[in-house]
Amino acid sequence: MDAHVSPSRIAGRARAPPSKSYTHRAILAAGYGAGTTVTDPLDSADPRATGRAVEAFGGEVMWTDEGDEDDGGDDGAEAVEVTGFGGRPGTPDDVIDCANSGTTMRLVTAAAGLTDGLAVLTGDGSLRSRPQGPLLDAVASLGGRAESTRRNEQAPLVVGDAMTGGTVAIPGDVSSQFVTALLMAGAVTDEGIEVDLETELKSAPYVEITREVLADFGVDTERTETGFRVPGGQSYEADEYAVPGDFSSMSYLLAAGAVAAAEGETVVVEGARPSAQGDSAIVDVLDRMGADIDWDEDTGEITVRASSLSGVEVDVGDTPDLLPTIAVLGAVADGETRIVNAEHVRYKETDRVAAMAESLEKLGAEVTEKQDSLTVHGGESTLGGATVHGRGDHRLVMALTVAGLVADGETTVTGAEHVDVSFPGFFETMADLGAAVSTE
Repeated sequence: MDAHVSPSRIAGRARAPPSKSYTHRAILAAGYGAGTTVTDPLDSADPRATGRAVEAFGGEVMWTDEGDEDDGGDDGAEAVEVTGFGGRPGTPDDVIDCANSGTTMRLVTAAAGLTDGLAVLTGDGSLRSRPQGPLLDAVASLGGRAESTRRNEQAPLVVGDAMTGGTVAIPGDVSSQFVTALLMAGAVTDEGIEVDLETELKSAPYVEITREVLADFGVDTERTETGFRVPGGQSYEADEYAVPGDFSSMSYLLAAGAVAAAEGETVVVEGARPSAQGDSAIVDVLDRMGADIDWDEDTGEITVRASSLSGVEVDVGDTPDLLPTIAVLGAVADGETRIVNAEHVRYKETDRVAAMAESLEKLGAEVTEKQDSLTVHGGESTLGGATVHGRGDHRLVMALTVAGLVADGETTVTGAEHVDVSFPGFFETMADLGAAVSTE
């Protein structure tokens, strides 16, 4: 499916979807427990993959829609009813297909390490190209079995043999999801797990999200001088858990308001409840660029107006998912926007550094790409409509759609259906705000 975007001015109120990161963790945490109702979940492809994994381990997962039974509408799930597998996952009867969800693959790998038998994990072509080596090594060193069938540290994976816990050293600059996976699994081991970081932890706020969710399920974790520790022998317990709004998804709406709000009008984004999400940094980035933006944390609303933006330097070491959004803002801003500490962003659904450089150049922007940075020369850029490729990456599709609002002429973004991964109603939301956007 392609999205066609024409220059537009927008205004109004919008609500970003619930957090994908919190939904993943809440569903798996509920799986480790006895039974939990997860309210306001993100109902999209990736969390559904995590739900299928919980079922493969012996749990039950039911997505419920409380609002549209009479009229046949489909506004997504209102809740997920999870009956857990009671701490120790059972050996799956079949292969676990994680589809395109890297979070599912990593979190479930550690869970699979607890099974008495062996679990086989796979995914689509993109997921089978992503690095898993440090996590496989960690599971093996903690008493389990963890192998890549192709011996290239990539899925398909074979994992199991009931890891017991202990202390493990892993790099922190590949994926924070390795730490998250080990903390979640470690709580139900006999020994617990202590993670010593060999290198600087990238995307650190995502580990804090994990620790926040675990605390809500009654699981204790702690920071150590060299990393993190979770004591063993714990139980996951929560009757209900409410998922907060997603700041990664909000970033596209806020960026759209900053570059394309109608004169004298505002874009108000609802559901911005404070949490451990690192991507709330988008508010600070926009403020530093000169945007007229205000966050009322009490009401959970962020108001933004169209503003003259100026380039800044942004370190995305902790916020890799913001790179596409910031790159688009940089193409509209005056001066240079330097996105640094970004090498790990190359190992997402696609190489987002290279993909954004290529796409922005097609739209007329001047960019300089290096291994760990992307510089957008906004003062030298005039955006014009073009066909750009989403590369099967939901974040690229949404960021490039925002660029299309201010490019001269029509912009076509291919692979538009991939927004279903994290923001299924994205194009409808943009159209409701007044964007000239259509899909076919």
